[in-house]
Amino acid sequence: MSTQRRQFTAFSRLLHWTMAAMVLTMLCIGVAMIVSLDRYHVLVSIHRPLGIAIPILVVVRFVNRLLNPPPPFPSTMPGAERLVATASEFAMYGLMFVLPLVGWGMLSAARYPIVLVGSVHLPFILPHDARLYSVLRMAHTILAYVFFLTFIAHFGAILFHTLIVRDGLLKRMAPWNIRPE
Repeated sequence: MSTQRRQFTAFSRLLHWTMAAMVLTMLCIGVAMIVSLDRYHVLVSIHRPLGIAIPILVVVRFVNRLLNPPPPFPSTMPGAERLVATASEFAMYGLMFVLPLVGWGMLSAARYPIVLVGSVHLPFILPHDARLYSVLRMAHTILAYVFFLTFIAHFGAILFHTLIVRDGLLKRMAPWNIRPE
């Protein structure tokens, strides 16, 4: 008799928490870049490499999710809530992939180099165009706000299920191993 897995795989959890730290860092740096012009270059030197790493990890994470389906939601979650939770997870995957690409396109349109290491740069993916840069900069900002709101909703839902409903939802992604019942 096999028991159903109650927790994401260890690799899935490692990817999740690593990316959570990266995304929180990116969101904080993004806000700080807007309000702190004297630290802008230091912040951007951190923001760009993380912006390169995140979509790569999103692809790894998405493939991993296809190979290792998530454990079931708690039985306390109604079908509509499960649908919203799944849709928001995929929305976050999409935003974590698209936001850096829009940023790359924005910098390409402005002809700002994206330094990987030393003298190694990412290629420009769009033509030099001030209007395109302006549109992409606005899109990057709007998508960042949408992502921030989606992240807050995700975090709020986890807090609600952990502190109010107490249905063990957090245990699915807890960084520690959960013993089978």
